Formats: sequence, structure tokens, C-alpha cells
Amino acid sequence: MTIHRIGHEISVLGDHLEVAGIGFLPVNAFVLHAAEPVVVDTGLGLPDRDFLNTLGSVVDPEDVRWIWLSHPDRDHTGGLFSLLASAPRARVVTTFAGAGIMSTERPLPLDRIFLLNPGQCLDVGDRLLHAFRPPLFDNPATIGFWDEKSAACFSSDCFGAPMPSADLAEGDSAGDVKEGDLRTAQLLWATVDSPWVHLVDPGRYAETLVPLRVMQPEVVLSTHLPPAAGLAPQMLDTLALAPGADPFIGPDQHALEEMLAAFEPGRAG
Repeated sequence: MTIHRIGHEISVLGDHLEVAGIGFLPVNAFVLHAAEPVVVDTGLGLPDRDFLNTLGSVVDPEDVRWIWLSHPDRDHTGGLFSLLASAPRARVVTTFAGAGIMSTERPLPLDRIFLLNPGQCLDVGDRLLHAFRPPLFDNPATIGFWDEKSAACFSSDCFGAPMPSADLAEGDSAGDVKEGDLRTAQLLWATVDSPWVHLVDPGRYAETLVPLRVMQPEVVLSTHLPPAAGLAPQMLDTLALAPGADPFIGPDQHALEEMLAAFEPGRAG
């Protein structure tokens, strides 16, 4: 994992997954260094990751007061329970649906939950975090937030894009990717992660982008994109194209068998 700092208020804990046929998908968690520190998502749960150790290099887990769970998919919850054990005062911010989904694997302690809905705010001591549902999402419990003090929009999966290399995936700026390449990658991710976007009314969908345009965030922090400073207008224009983008069709069993056969000993590449 890599660590990047955005100003003095935000730390980015960067990781990635290589996805065959798609690229290198960033998998970020964040720390908002508010008066009551906030950890946003808790990374991958793979055996070779040590989220808690990485987190400890930017904030003492005992100081963490809030764990904002943008949604309970496994690439967002890897270090959740180890962090709860090490952060005795922390509460998990999630929705009613999010808590329910988590309970199918390992229930959250009820006294450690703080239920919050889109449109509501969380007071973290020196600022209010404004919860919203991002325009694109793959889980009904998804909840991002807008931090007016840092001018940062934490968008969960929305705005994500697979990168062409691991270095870019864990890099400190989505601006390092050419604009056309970034647009293509973000539309690909939109169709992979939110395939329902092809079924929406384009006009009503466009209305869901308006609140983010009004926010005018200086930086967009997506779980699946390097930090994106100054790119919000062009990225919102890209999201507006998602309903008309080509649907993603993944490899089928025949393609899988061909791939496995290519790995057979003695077979020419």
C-alpha cells in the first residue's frame, strides 16, 4: 500500500487489484484528519494486506472516532473488525441496509453503529459531513459525503476507473492519465460496476449529477480512482455519457478455458 497526503487534512491509503482484461483497479481508503478523525472504508481483506498497520502510520487507531463505511462490499471492509478492536471509541457510519448486509457475514455490534441516510449530516467536531448517494453505485447501501471544509467529495465507487499500470493505480493524481484515456476508463468502470445505467431515463439520470456540479469539489476521492484534483467538471461530463456507453460483456466459460489452456506446460504462447 502507498500513502499520499492531500493538504494537511486528508491521507490516502492506496492499494490496487489487477483485474484480467480490465487493468489495475485502485482500491483506496482514506483518513480525514478532523477534530474527530474519520476513516473512510478499510481496504482489502486479502491475507497479504495489513490495513491496520498502514493506517497506524497516519493516525493512532485509538484516536479514530468514526469509520465511514461507504458500502459493505468486501473491497471496502477488509480491515473493519480489526480496526473496531483497536479503536474502542469508533462507531461505524452506515445505513440501515448496510448494517443488515454486514450481518449476513459477521454482525456489527449495535452499540458501535451510527445509522445515517443520504441528505443527513454527521458532526465530526470541526465540520459537518454531508451524506449523499452518488450518481453511480453497485450497492443499495452506498453513501458518500461532501466535506465543505476541505472541499473534498468522497464518492465511493463512483468516478472509478481501471488504470493501465499498478504505479498509476496507486499514484497520487488521476491527472497523470491522459484525458481521453481517463474518459474511456471511467466509462468502462461505469458499465462494469453499475450496469443498470443503460436502463435509466437519461434526463432523470442527468439530474442526479446536478448536486455534484453545485458542490464544485476541488478534489474527488473515489475508492477506485487516484485522487482527482480539479477534474470534477470533466469527470461529471464523462458520467453523463454512461447511459449510452457500450455495455460491458465479460469473458464467458469458453474464454476462461482458453486462458487456462494457455498456461498448460509446454504450450507455446
